[in-house]
Amino acid sequence: MTTQETGAVTGTKDKDYNLIWYVEACLSNALRLETYIEDAAREGDSELADLFRKAQADSRKGAEMGKGMLRKRL
Repeated sequence: MTTQETGAVTGTKDKDYNLIWYVEACLSNALRLETYIEDAAREGDSELADLFRKAQADSRKGAEMGKGMLRKRL
């Protein structure tokens, strides 16, 4: 039987931890995509660079939404 961590060990409830994780993942993804954009641009693949720019914008948007929720909830 597996037990779920609900804050007893970490001191942070799962839903709060999940939100924090989500924000961190979005920000990390935005940083990683910057490298991918530069790689595609260096190779002259503007179509791929544009795809990565859109993904980066989506990651930034997710991070901003998550940060807003964190401000309200914590």
